[in-house]
Amino acid sequence: MEAKKLTPVQIDLLRMFSFDHSDEFAKEIKEVLGNYLQRKLDDELDKLWDNGALNQEVLDQIRKEDLHQTLRQHGPSRC
Repeated sequence: MEAKKLTPVQIDLLRMFSFDHSDEFAKEIKEVLGNYLQRKLDDELDKLWDNGALNQEVLDQIRKEDLHQTLRQHGPSRC
């Protein structure tokens, strides 16, 4: 397996975690990051909806797809 360099964000997170090892701190960080990523996802989905790339018909089609099978066949880059 090929070694990969850490990104600046990964390095910053490692530095941040090196100061406090409590479980409570880890839970708080997970929640903050989760909320941040959820907001970013919601914003992108709103943009897709507003420009017409996403609508109820597309959502219904996605609901019928076996996304696990798609990932197995094509990998995560297709999704």
